[in-house]
Amino acid sequence: MPYEPPTHTVERSLRATTGAKVIAGVDEVGRGAWAGPVTVCAAITGLRRPPAGLTDSKLLTLKRRTELEVELRAWVTSYALGHASPEEIDTLGMTAALRLAAVRALETLPVRPEAVILDGKHDYLGTPWRVRTVIKGDQSCVAVAAASVLAKVQRDKMMAELGLDHADFGFADNAGYPSPVHKAALAERGPTPHHRLSWAYLDALPQWRHLKKVRSWVDGSAPEIEGQLGFDF
Repeated sequence: MPYEPPTHTVERSLRATTGAKVIAGVDEVGRGAWAGPVTVCAAITGLRRPPAGLTDSKLLTLKRRTELEVELRAWVTSYALGHASPEEIDTLGMTAALRLAAVRALETLPVRPEAVILDGKHDYLGTPWRVRTVIKGDQSCVAVAAASVLAKVQRDKMMAELGLDHADFGFADNAGYPSPVHKAALAERGPTPHHRLSWAYLDALPQWRHLKKVRSWVDGSAPEIEGQLGFDF
């Protein structure tokens, strides 16, 4: 399906309105997975012409995404990855875990960004970061698209490595997301050390339901369920 290539429009706008010169595009992967970390990439690209075919990683074939990731690592000005573990997701909730992973990525960059373009409509970063949220930024903004591809390929590699000791779960193919193979292995063997144990899928697994972690909501807020797919869908 044809798509419009990403541009530097948002970055130029930020430069003009805020005076920021160093701007990072930020995107995440793994929010809806049942296993593995949530991974955030922060990429700084400047205003140079991007590699041909750059877009949201989800729109690319595995072959093209893998090829493009190699090109991007050499092309971007700098990039860094941050992760929040399943244990941190269970303890903090997804919003706080995303922020933790994003801050880890941003603070690992060799130069601190003066502004951030964040994919989506919710600013999970907050102060002290100067943030511009962009819905479908991974399709429209060069730096966010680059972060999308880098995050996806790197997390997929990580999940394939984690899956070496858990072959029945198919992590190399599903990256920790629910798939028939993954669901069947969960029902038979129960969660691995890499699974998120506070998530709703355990409610449908009577044999393993006792492993579910429940966070206490001392501030009176409701549990975060965004991205938590149940076992039947």
